[in-house]
Order: sequence, then C-alpha cells, then structure tokens
Amino acid sequence: MTDSTRPEVARNGISRRGFLAGTGSLLGAVALSGHAAAADRTTAASVAPVADGAHLPALVIGTGYGGSVAALRLAEAGVPVQMVEMGMAWDTPGSDGKIFANTTKPDNRSFWLRTKTKQPLSNFLGFPIDKAIPKYTGILDAEDFAGITVYQGRGVGGGSLVNGGMAVTPKRENFASILPSVDAGEMYGTYYPRANAGLGVATIDPNWFETAECYQYARVGRKHAQRSGFPFVFVPDVYDWDYMKQEQAGTVPRSALAGEILYGNNYGKKSLQKTYLARATATGKVAISPLHKVTSVSPAAGGGYTVRIDQLDTSGAVAATKEVTADRVFFAAGSVGTSKLLTKLKATGALPALNGEIGKGWGDNGNVMCGRANHVWDPTGSLQASIPTGGIDNWAAGGAFAEVAPLPTGIETFASFYLSITKNPHRAEFTYNPTSGGVDLNWQTAWKQSGIDAAKTIFDKINAKEGTIYRTDLFGTYKIWGDHLTYHPLGGAVLNKATDNYGRLHGYAGLYVIDGALIPGNTSVNPFVTITALAERNIAKIVTTDL
Repeated sequence: MTDSTRPEVARNGISRRGFLAGTGSLLGAVALSGHAAAADRTTAASVAPVADGAHLPALVIGTGYGGSVAALRLAEAGVPVQMVEMGMAWDTPGSDGKIFANTTKPDNRSFWLRTKTKQPLSNFLGFPIDKAIPKYTGILDAEDFAGITVYQGRGVGGGSLVNGGMAVTPKRENFASILPSVDAGEMYGTYYPRANAGLGVATIDPNWFETAECYQYARVGRKHAQRSGFPFVFVPDVYDWDYMKQEQAGTVPRSALAGEILYGNNYGKKSLQKTYLARATATGKVAISPLHKVTSVSPAAGGGYTVRIDQLDTSGAVAATKEVTADRVFFAAGSVGTSKLLTKLKATGALPALNGEIGKGWGDNGNVMCGRANHVWDPTGSLQASIPTGGIDNWAAGGAFAEVAPLPTGIETFASFYLSITKNPHRAEFTYNPTSGGVDLNWQTAWKQSGIDAAKTIFDKINAKEGTIYRTDLFGTYKIWGDHLTYHPLGGAVLNKATDNYGRLHGYAGLYVIDGALIPGNTSVNPFVTITALAERNIAKIVTTDL
C-alpha cells in the first residue's frame, strides 16, 4: 500500500484542530461496533492474485464473516478455496509504522475511493469536520443511496476491520422474529457457541471495569440507565482484554486507548485475520486475491459458472480483467455487495432464473445515533477506550437496545453517546437501473422515525431524570438524531425466500448466499455473531449434502 504521510496522533492529548477534525471519526467509530482490527500477517502468504483462466472448485466472493466461515469449513472438508476481496490486504505498514490510520487523523488509508472524508458525524461545536484526502482504496466505504449512507469495511476481513467488535448473541425469545425459518434449538445449542468460540468472544473483567480509568464513560452511562430503571448489560466483545489491561497500565503500545477503531485497530482487536481467516489459510487450501471485484457470474457451457473479475489498482481503476470457471460460488460480499450483484445479474440476464425475492427485505438494523450533554459533576473521562462494553436493554418494552459508546478525543467532553438498534419494521428493495448500469435502493430517511421513537423511550426518560438535554451539534445544525446512516446492513437475499433454508439460490445448483444478505433487516442486537452462526449452520449442511 502507499505510505501514509500522516503522523500518529500524540498519546497525551490533541490540538483543538485535531480534536475538531477527529471527533466525527471517533463518534462514528463507536457505532460500528457490531456488525470487528489489526491485520494479522499470518494471512500474507496466502494473498496472491487469482490466475486468468483458472478452474476453481470453490470461489468465495468476499472475506467478511460469512465468507471466512465458508472458506474455513470448505477447506477443512478438503475443498480448495479461492477468495476474492474488493479491498486491500491490509498487511503492510505505512510510513508511520502502523498498518491502519489513527482515527483522529484520517488520511489516504481511511476511506474507499473518496477525495473528502465522509465521517458519520458531520459537525462538532458548530464546526464541520470533514477534510480532503487522496483518493485511495481505503478501509471504510461510505456508500450513498437515496435516503441512507451505508458504512462498510473494505479489505481482507471485511466488516471486522472497522467495527468495535461488540459480539452480541440475541436473546432467544427474540430469535423467531429474526430468522423465522431456522430452528432456535440448533442455533443456541450448536451454532452460536461455535461462532463465539471461532470469533474469540470474551467479556470484560467486571472487577477491572469498576476501576479502569478508560471506562469511566461507561460507568456514567450505567448510572444514568439504572437511575431511570433501565437494565445495563455487559456486552461481550472480540477485543483482547488482557491487552486492554496492559494498555491501561502503559506496558504495551496503545490501540483501543489511542482511539483506534473506525479506520482499523493495530493491536488488540481479534478481527477475522486473527481468527477464521488465519485458521483457513493455515489449512493450505485457501488463497485470497485482494483488490479483485467480481462483475459477472453466469452458467458455463461445460458446467459450473463463468466468473468475470476486475483486478483494481489503488486508485480504483481496472488494471486487468480475468475470467475463471468455478464449480461452486459463494456470495459473501456483505448485505449490500451481494444484493447489488445478484440484482444486477438477474436483471441483465446473466442469472435470469433467480427468483423475484432477489433484492428484497433489506433493512438498517434500526440504527440511530444520539448524544447527551451531561452535567459537570458527571465527567465521562478524557481517556476512553474505543471498544464499547455495555448497553441499555429496553427491547421488550420499547423496541430499542442502545450501546453506551465512547468519545475518545483525549479531552473531557461531559458527553454521553449512544448507538441504538431499534425495532424498525421498514424494509427496502434493490433494483437495477438500466440508465446508470448501477443498482438503486429505495430506502426513505423518513422511515427512521420509528427507530427514533424507539430510542426516545430510553433517552427522553434519562434526560428527564438527570435534568440533561440532547446534543444538537453532531449531525448538522440543531439536529439531534443521526438518522442518515447504518452500520448494520442486513437482507436483500433473504433466507428461505431468495434462497432455500440453507442459502442455496433458487434456480442454480452450486450458487449460495452465506452472509448478512440472508437476514431480513434486523437482529435486535449487533449482527455479526448471528451472521457467523448462520454461516456455520448453513455451511455444515452444504458440506454434508452438496459436496
């Protein structure tokens, strides 16, 4: 990758300019905490471009949660796997010695093919915070559709690169509304435990939490929640908690305590490169091609599928076009990537037998954000770990689960911040646009109102109890709610509708969906554990019956 020219932010504080420039990154970063990021160089030996004309037993499109599970389990079954990833490998340090850019200093590594940052928060203290950056195949994609911006990870490891790793298993009583065609008993008895083990999920030491300087903000959030009668729950995560303790003690390089999250985490987070992908490449049967984008999949004359792939350079330009044949193709490009590709393939006649459910059932997991201005006697701390570790559960009564999120700016802000996951019933559809040759999404920003109403069941009550107010300087001028985005895209190729009950696409033997596109719009919590567990369930069936 191209060396960054941006220095690392100082650990002992930041300038006012740096504070204003970085705050939006940090606030947005905490909200990514559900959908995992230090690159583990154990994957580097398996990163190599796929050859033009190759014949592949299994092609996995994407290297996020579903794709990584599929690659590992196929390899363990003896099947050679080629993975293609639109983003970079993220295995080479920049000029600052770090693979990933610091969150307070966005640079060319930070955004996918943008010339200006599009940070989840647009303003702070009345100042705009976005800045010009060189166009580059950076790690975070802010993809704009009508009515919504969808934030996604770009690189080997997918979404695990850019989220906060909040690894939440939904309450069993909510599962029937999440995946109604899936047996809850097998998920909670087998596949959720398997996913949690594979991801390295663990929970913060509650005794350490009580005294850790870096979690003062979370203790304030807990106090306010409990004083208003809401349960505060510790949330598991995929961070290395022993490393976090060492960060607090000052015995290792800081990562979460340096605010690293939105543009990658250099040390402590157990992203997919350290878990599923490391195990997959260690089999010797999995190869990964970064900066490769699949543009077409169609039946091959001799059986299997002809797949066209563009190899990109770091400006986003097409450096080469390849054509391979694959016996089986697993769509794992994320909810948006998979849905867009399948929608286009059906509409353009490449895969005309795909059914009418393709592109439907897409949702935002009810994401809305807000901030509260606390009193001066409730400081949230100048040192804040960027990894959230707790939430406020009002799902049963009010349809909202809210992360208590950090604002790790290096100065005291007296502010509490939250990402709410809400019971938003609205679902959008992807459609092919023949004029542009692209795929549109018909989401409406007004649909976020039901999510805002659900979140207000928590925060209106807390504000009334504490005598506090909402922040209005984060999402525009006098705007309380971050209702323009999602970090948790779900659906678009829904299980048991666009596919059978194990992700097999209708109309084409050997084509599968194995990512968040299968989940119809909401998981009631951060979704990546559910995506992983569902992938474990589906690939187990596919390996047993289809190979």
